[in-house]
Amino acid sequence: MISEARIDEVISAVEDAGLSESLLGELRQRFAGLHLTYCMDDDVCGPEPVRAARGFNLYLVDGREHCLQFTCDPARASGLVLAEVVEDDG
Repeated sequence: MISEARIDEVISAVEDAGLSESLLGELRQRFAGLHLTYCMDDDVCGPEPVRAARGFNLYLVDGREHCLQFTCDPARASGLVLAEVVEDDG
């Protein structure tokens, strides 16, 4: 389970510092035990983001079964995917 408050904390930290590999390392230390993944948003195919923030979308991951899957339910979530959104100039 990931609380809405924890999701808000992660979003706030990313909005303050900007999404990057170094920030992801800091977040992994700060939120030990929380699975965090960083990718580009166009690498995520199918699910709608749980939250859209400035410069990235946030997805929830359910790792309770043998295979990971996306979920919309924070009570089932064990991790977050922070997916960078790059604005199209065209």
